[in-house]
Amino acid sequence: MKEVNFSSRFSPPLCIIESWSRAFAKVGLSLLGFFLWGAVVAFLFGGAFVMLTYKNYSAFFHNTVFLAMAWLTFMAAFLLFPAGTLAMCSPVKTSRCHQGTLMYLLVVLFCLEASSVVLMQLSSAMVSHQLRNKVDSFFHQYNRTVPNPYANVAVDMTQKQLQCCGIYNYTDWTGGTLPSLLQVERVFAPASCCKETYVVCTGDVSEMEKLFKDGCLKKLEDRLHFVMNYVSWCCVIVSCLEMLAAICNGVLMRELPFQDFRILDSAAFS
Repeated sequence: MKEVNFSSRFSPPLCIIESWSRAFAKVGLSLLGFFLWGAVVAFLFGGAFVMLTYKNYSAFFHNTVFLAMAWLTFMAAFLLFPAGTLAMCSPVKTSRCHQGTLMYLLVVLFCLEASSVVLMQLSSAMVSHQLRNKVDSFFHQYNRTVPNPYANVAVDMTQKQLQCCGIYNYTDWTGGTLPSLLQVERVFAPASCCKETYVVCTGDVSEMEKLFKDGCLKKLEDRLHFVMNYVSWCCVIVSCLEMLAAICNGVLMRELPFQDFRILDSAAFS
């Protein structure tokens, strides 16, 4: 009876495993490409929200960290689109050039997103401290007798847009914390504290139902934390997707070896 010996090149279980891993990598990379395209929209929204916050409240967020965070977000969105396109095309067009470019883009994107997260975590305490100081300074400079154009415009715009009144609440304008306006033994808050639903509103604090109750400092801090948390979580989630894409791309690259180039020997032509 003859024995059948399998050569070292033929291993049925290994072939089956490699075919399944390759098929899984192709499907996974295509799906991840769609997710990376979706991340473009999320990053564009985050960058636009950061720029809008900086533009509207630049008096309180006078810090280059916001601009750096916005540009890093836009740069990541710009690179995510070709990365998603290559991720969907690489399984179809088995090209070493496409796979290598995709891997390079994924590494660059991971570095950008990691830089954004580290920048926000290191600067969050500093920006919060600066915000409190700026809010306190501008509200105390508010003057209706001799108007301070810069402080008055910043305070009125903030109170109208965020629907807030005072630093902590509307009582800041009554307890001597902030400069108030007295007329016939009545205290008046700025007109920007009035709710839009009331046509006739003079800012009289005795008519508290016509005034915004919440303070502006908390609303500005909530806006700041929302922006930073949104961008941070986008970076973390997209970084995980990029790691999965890099693994799938690595599986496909492993099964497509480089061409075996050889140096020509001049002796062979003599």
